[in-house]
Amino acid sequence: MAELMSSGIELMFLGMGIVFLFLTMLVFAINLMSALVQRFFPETPAASLSTPTGVSSLDKSTVAAIMAAVHQYRNKP
Repeated sequence: MAELMSSGIELMFLGMGIVFLFLTMLVFAINLMSALVQRFFPETPAASLSTPTGVSSLDKSTVAAIMAAVHQYRNKP
């Protein structure tokens, strides 16, 4: 019986060691991929994304038509 428990505990530690090794390798791989993505595909500055493009090209009649459509949609039963 002691030999069976010893084998079970040995198998448990072997399994836990393999899982720990795999998870450690996974963390290193994710960090490496993150560094590569940040190096080769840098983020664009947030200031250029916050400015709306094409807003000034709308004339007053287009804005009035959009407002009327939104008003009509909201008042629908």
